[in-house]
Parts: sequence; structure tokens; C-alpha cells
Amino acid sequence: MTPFYMLFEFFLLKFLFMLFYPLDDMTLLAITILIGILNIAPMLAEEKKTRFITRFLTEISAIWMWASLMFLIDIVIIYLIGNLNQGIVFIMLLAVPAIGIYGYYKAHNLVINEREMKLDNLEKEINIVHISDVHFGAVRYRKIISQLKNALNELSDTCDVAIISGDLADGSCLVQEDDFLPLGDVEMPIIFTPGNHDFYPGIDNVIRACNNAGIIVLDNESMEINGLNIYGLTFSFDKIQMPSPDKLKSEIKEDKTNIIIYHVPYSWDTHSKLGFDVQLSGHTHGGQFYPVKWIADLMFNYNMGLFSDDLGHYIHVTTGVGSMDQPIRWGTDSEVVVLKLRKN
Repeated sequence: MTPFYMLFEFFLLKFLFMLFYPLDDMTLLAITILIGILNIAPMLAEEKKTRFITRFLTEISAIWMWASLMFLIDIVIIYLIGNLNQGIVFIMLLAVPAIGIYGYYKAHNLVINEREMKLDNLEKEINIVHISDVHFGAVRYRKIISQLKNALNELSDTCDVAIISGDLADGSCLVQEDDFLPLGDVEMPIIFTPGNHDFYPGIDNVIRACNNAGIIVLDNESMEINGLNIYGLTFSFDKIQMPSPDKLKSEIKEDKTNIIIYHVPYSWDTHSKLGFDVQLSGHTHGGQFYPVKWIADLMFNYNMGLFSDDLGHYIHVTTGVGSMDQPIRWGTDSEVVVLKLRKN
């Protein structure tokens, strides 16, 4: 909770109440301080021990932060246009909770999407489940792990392996060694390579929970499965040892389909030229909701979806299973993606 955010909330409330029922500054200040306490107190508590009440308050605070952004957009439109009928103003403001209810449902409803890749050096046709950005944490707790388990087991008859391209954990609460246990009941192998958020709750905690659930962790290492050579390239914003291009090149198996798991949709041109046929990424959430979705389209060359290059190689960027901070989706899916690898 920064002073800037507190100031933002104060003036946001001032403008909102000014439209219908003005309040004095001291009352607005008290409400702003209450919002600040609601934001920071549960967050600090969750760092020591996770509890239902602090998770609930963290979720409420996250939803309010999203609503604040939407109300700000409303206010900017209202004051730019000016002289709007009060009924129209009321409808504009009422649209925020209506969109919030829809977005909350979208964020919690897993969708299974399918995409197809045509590859030259495929040993046999195979189906991969691509998952990313589960963001297990204070806002999306153990229920999202159970949802994911159910979705994966529905696909186990038709898919060969599931790959999680980072941010299995969120970092907003501690990860206990039994938190991912439901994934141990999935009837296909699960491979995981860490992303930046997996370091926030302690990467050792995340890896321990993965090992306890039988999840295969590829941390700058590779494995072969079903004719695929899969390399997991760990990503963190912290200073960690990154493999050199020569090291990555040495991981290529000319007689296999080579897949690199890399949390962020960066360096695809380099990885493709080195010989990786497919890059699996996440991180962007597709922007998660409007208007951030438009900003993400500008920030990332590959924001969401499947892309190919002149070499016949692919990058797939999933919008992710969970949500970051705000449990809201508007314009994107909480998706589990079946990638159908087919011979060209």
C-alpha cells in the first residue's frame, strides 16, 4: 500500500460521493485509511500463516482495487463529456459491479481450448496439455488445484503429458508441502518449470510441494518423453544463472521434436534459430481484463495464442489458469490448452 495509492483512493472516493452524496474530507480520509488497512493487514498476516479470514479479506481488497480502476475510467469519461444525464451516470457506475460479477465467474471457470501445430520432425502424433500461471496463493487457494486436477483427468484419455510453464505459485502465501497433492492423482505425467512468481514464496517450498505431488521439475534441464525432447528454462527477475546459447544448443536432439518451456514469451527468435521447434510460455495472462488487455497487446509481441515463424517453429502463449492479484477476467479465458502436435 503506497502513499500514491492511498491518495488515489481518497480522490476517487471524493469524486464518487460528489456525484450523489458528498462527504466531508475527514470522513473520506477515515474510509481511505480503512481501505488501506484492509489491503495491507491480511497481506502481512498471510506471509506468516494462511487463514480463511485473511484470504477472504485479501480477495475483497483485490476486487476493490479492480473496481477502483473501473470507477476511475467512468469518472474520466463523465468529466470529459460533461452534462451527462444522472440516469446515464448511474448506469455507467452500475456497470462496474455487473462486469465484476461476470469477470469473477470468468476467472473461476476453466475453459479447455484446442490448438494444432504442424511439425516436420515429429516422431508420432501427440497431444500436450499446456498450463501456466495457476497462481496458487491467498486469492486462489486449494480449490484451483482441485479444479486443475479435475480438468487434467478429463483429458487424460486423449493427452500424453501436461506442461506447466511457470507461476504455479503466486507468492501471496506460504506454500506447504501438501498444497499440490491433488495433482498427484492426475493420470498423466506433469512437467513444471519455474517462473518468477514461484520464487516469491521460496522456490525450495514450491519444488518440495511439486516433488511431494509427483510433479516432474525441469530446472534448466531436459528430459525425453514420447518422442519429445523437453527442456525447462527457469525464469526469474532475480539474478539467477542463465544457460549460455551454446548450452541451450547442446540440449537440442536432432532426431526429436524439441520443446523449450520458458515462462515469459521472450527470446523466441533465438530459441527457434537454436533449433527448438516449440516454445511454451505464459506470464502475460493476455492482459487478463480490459483495458489492460489492450496495453498487454502493445507490451508483448506475443501476448496470447499460437504463433509460427518462417522456420516452421511455434510459440504458444497461454492466458493461464489462474489470475494475478485481481480474480477478474474480461476478454480472456482461464484456460487449459490442448496442443495437438501433428505431422506436417
